[in-house]
Amino acid sequence: MKVTVSRKGHFNAAHRLYRKDWSNEKNDAVFGKCNNHNYHGHNYELIVSVTGEIDKETGFVIDMKVLKDLIKEEVEDAFDHKNLNEDVEVFKNLNPTAENIVIVIYNKLKPRLNTNLELEVILYETPRNFVSYSGN
Repeated sequence: MKVTVSRKGHFNAAHRLYRKDWSNEKNDAVFGKCNNHNYHGHNYELIVSVTGEIDKETGFVIDMKVLKDLIKEEVEDAFDHKNLNEDVEVFKNLNPTAENIVIVIYNKLKPRLNTNLELEVILYETPRNFVSYSGN
């Protein structure tokens, strides 16, 4: 029997959506105010869900303390109060859209989990705008 357990996380970060190989006019046309040259920020919220069989010895799918620590180390410490474009290596050549951020988070967390566990990450850029990724 599979069960899904989830933990919320949070980080504040700035970013700018643009492509270096496009003109300012094209960036403005495609990304609008998100192409602000001085960047803009979000209070990102995330939900990390792990699905798997319940361990017969512990009763856990995953120890919530382990999940909490993974989120802190791989996401919150790495992204909180950062300019994603300037301070986070992976985004120096990857546009930090919500779609790309959620995939980066997934790719940071997945290798740290047991291979028999499934992972889904939901990232809220605003309370109304969110994306999810589960490796597909």
